[in-house]
This record gives sequence, C-alpha cells and structure tokens, in this order.
Amino acid sequence: MEVINALGRRKTAVARVYLTKGKGKISINKREMSEFFPIDFLQAKIHQPFALTGTEGQYDVKVNVVGGGINGQAEAVRLGISRALVEVSADYKPMLKVEGLMTRDPRMVERKKPGQPKARKKFQFSKR
Repeated sequence: MEVINALGRRKTAVARVYLTKGKGKISINKREMSEFFPIDFLQAKIHQPFALTGTEGQYDVKVNVVGGGINGQAEAVRLGISRALVEVSADYKPMLKVEGLMTRDPRMVERKKPGQPKARKKFQFSKR
C-alpha cells in the first residue's frame, strides 16, 4: 500500500491527510497529535474514524492543517481521515456515514453586510 491522501475541510480549516501502513502514529504539522491538540476531546474526535472501523494502530497519519480554529481543524482532520479510510476499503463507508463522518459540514460564517455593524445586527434605530 502506497500513500493515500485525502482532503478534509471545516469552516475555514483545510487538512491534507496522508495515510500509510504503520503502527498508528499521528503527526500534525510535523508535531505529535497530543502536542498539537492537547485537549482529550479533540484527540477523541481524531481517533473516532479508526475506532468505528476497527483499524486503530494499523495506519500512520501525517497531516498538514491550516486555517480556522482548533475545533475546526480537528473536525477537518477527522473528515480527511474518514475519506482516506474509505479509499483503503469501501466497506468502511456505511459505518462512517451512519455516524456522520463522511459529510462535509457546510456551515460557514455569514458575511458582514454593508450598512450594518455585523452580519445580522443592525445599527440602533432612532424614531426621532
């Protein structure tokens, strides 16, 4: 098995995921996953595709992630790993799809409109 690459996005975060056979080492932006994502909740999000498919410790993952915040980056990595696992074996797709890991979350920040302080907020209205 050669290197399988996949792309994951969430809000403005973009994660490029490279999956190879290995011992389960995950490095993000050339740093250990536990160093890059120190919060256990975010680490659990990244391990979720492996746990669902029963492939923990079988693949090494290298990730380049840019943009967004820490949560958006973690979810982008999760989507990228899910897509890469489906390229390895199409049998994993139904398991991941049921948990919603194959869906690209389309929610983005709404743009600011002219004549308003924010996207939906209006300037104070004065009747007189």
